[in-house]
Formats: sequence, structure tokens, C-alpha cells
Amino acid sequence: MRQASDWYRDSDAGQEASASLDREAAQRDHGRRIAELFESHNRALTRFLTARLKSSQDAKEVAQEAYIRMLQLNAPGGVSYLRAFLFKTAANLAADRLKSAARRERIDELNFFDSDSTASAESCVAAVQELGVLLEAVELLPAKCRYAFLMHRFYGYELAEVAQSMGLSERMVRLYVERAILFCRERLLLGARR
Repeated sequence: MRQASDWYRDSDAGQEASASLDREAAQRDHGRRIAELFESHNRALTRFLTARLKSSQDAKEVAQEAYIRMLQLNAPGGVSYLRAFLFKTAANLAADRLKSAARRERIDELNFFDSDSTASAESCVAAVQELGVLLEAVELLPAKCRYAFLMHRFYGYELAEVAQSMGLSERMVRLYVERAILFCRERLLLGARR
């Protein structure tokens, strides 16, 4: 004779198997809907993104990332307007990419020294003085900011590498580097006025 606990265990196992099959079917259905969305709207999406990003390659990359995000949705049935969600996701990714590019351009524009090889003795002395001011400014930076700045600008590590070594996001490291550059630039300008 079967005990009641055996019956409940068998019943639970059957329910778990059924739930697993339902989840797999929902995932396949969700994947099929994303594939249909791709077929129907990918050209329009890449045109939309190309207009925003001014680069067809960047547009394709952002579109691909948007599709990946849609595939990773936990509740695929929760989004009733997939096309609108896709375009909104892609627009947000494009905006993030434009902000990152603008921030990188601002950082790259902030060069400390001219690379004139025909410098006079006066300009060499001025450069040594600027270097002294710069080193003092770097010493005044908070520890994390100083580390990120030195690793990226002086030792040439990529922001992603610095972020990984510090256990921070690349965005946070970029902000540290940008703050350090602005602080050092300000100190150099103050030193030039003296």
C-alpha cells in the first residue's frame, strides 16, 4: 500500500515537470516572437539608430544588444508591445553610447603638455615647473581617484582593466579619471597665474 507521502512526492514531481515544460514552451514562444520582431523591424530599427548615432556599425551593435536584452526578459509575456519596447531599449542604449563617447572626447581633449620637440630652455623650465604642480595635484587627489588616474593616463591601462583591478564599474573609473583631469587642469591653471 502506498503511503500518503509517496503520493504527494509523485504529485509534486509531476507538477515540477509540467512547470518545467511550460517554461521551456514559453521560452521557445518568446524566442519565436523576438525572431519575428527582428524580421519585421530590424531595418527600421537600424535606420532609427543610425540617425541617432551617425554610424551604421554602432547602430548594428546597439540593435544587437537591444535584441539580446529582450531575449533575457524574465517575463516575456509581460511586455505586450514588443516593438515599442525594442525601440525604447535601443534608444536608451544609443543615448548611453553617445554619452560615453562625449565623455571620452572631453577626457581626450584635456592634454597637459604640448609635444613641441624644438622647445627652448625657457619652455623646458616651464614644463618642469608644470610637472611639479601636476605631481602635487595628483598627491592631493583621493586615493581611488589618484589610482584610477595614474593607471589610465600614466601607465596606459584601458578603463576596463583599471575597473577590474579596482572592483568598480568602468563608468565609475571613467568618472574618477575625468575628475582627476579636471582637478589637475585647474591646479595647472592656478600655477600658471602665479
